[in-house]
Amino acid sequence: MLPIPVCCRCVHLLVIAVVEHRCDPVDVGACRDPVAAVLAAHHEGRRLLLRTSGTSSSARVVVRSTDSWFDSFELVTALFDLDAGGRVWLPGPLSATMNLFAAVHAASVGASLVRASTEATHVHLTAAMLRRILAQEPTTLAGLRVVVAGEALPAGLHDQAERHAAAVGHYYGAAELSLVAAGPHSDELRAVPGVQVAERSGQLWVRSPYVCDGYLGEDGCVRDAPPLRRDAAGWTTVGDRGAYVGERVVVTGRGGDAVTTAGATVPLAEVEPVLRAVAGGQLWVVGLPHAYLGQVLTAVLSDPADHEVARAHARRVLPATHRPRRWYHLDGPVPTTEAGKVDPLALTRLVSAGTHVRRLA
Repeated sequence: MLPIPVCCRCVHLLVIAVVEHRCDPVDVGACRDPVAAVLAAHHEGRRLLLRTSGTSSSARVVVRSTDSWFDSFELVTALFDLDAGGRVWLPGPLSATMNLFAAVHAASVGASLVRASTEATHVHLTAAMLRRILAQEPTTLAGLRVVVAGEALPAGLHDQAERHAAAVGHYYGAAELSLVAAGPHSDELRAVPGVQVAERSGQLWVRSPYVCDGYLGEDGCVRDAPPLRRDAAGWTTVGDRGAYVGERVVVTGRGGDAVTTAGATVPLAEVEPVLRAVAGGQLWVVGLPHAYLGQVLTAVLSDPADHEVARAHARRVLPATHRPRRWYHLDGPVPTTEAGKVDPLALTRLVSAGTHVRRLA
């Protein structure tokens, strides 16, 4: 296992220089056993290099201390009832930060990792993976504690899963922010103890001991760069859209998800939640290439029966710039990333190519 040396000595606001050999970060993705690598790095006081999935923006290398994970583990244990007797099934790859976080937490409390649902007490899934299991083999989840992260868990999907599983929990976070809020589903998220949440101009900001140090630049320096921003008071954002309502954390979209059409930039977080509120099935909004408009706002439905009600709702409540101009029925599985999240880029390519989709009038 070879760490990537960082020898930059630049020191200024929001830039961290790692100059001593013992602090050289460990490139977790390059290690044969990433869980062991993280545990060793924690013991040695070294930082971690973690690669983001890059589904809504270009992939980046996140630099964080191991304490920014380990200090939250007692809280995670309480949230999801995992102790030394637990057996954790991770069907997704350890290259996904949420899965690696879960695996390291399991190791830290003495729980074991297992390869099949029949051996497990706990399972970590994205919402897309959960939906697929429920559609194909719902008995797989019988009696399991299901933890969903990586993307929003709708209340309806939570309720459907609880009819097959022992219990279902959800948390919101990001590779840069780590754990932020938790609850039964995305409609009932609350900031976890030790984390403060605020809304500024429709964006979520957090102040937390679990935030990363920054991104690793090509020059070896660790610094903040879009979408990661931080202010002098210690508040941090990755541009996720949302609101802080009472004690609830409402996440409406990932930072950077927008479609530019006819010169107008339309954040998908201002369209998808509005249409999903009236759709019985799944709904996504993407931007298809257009010769004159740049992109055209396009809605993709899992259930064609949602077409008329969703389109009528868009006309009533959305401004003209935010109304989808094309509607498609996806007659096949939604494409996902290696980490099990819905892949908006792959979905856009699929619709553009006319694969497993049907244009709705």
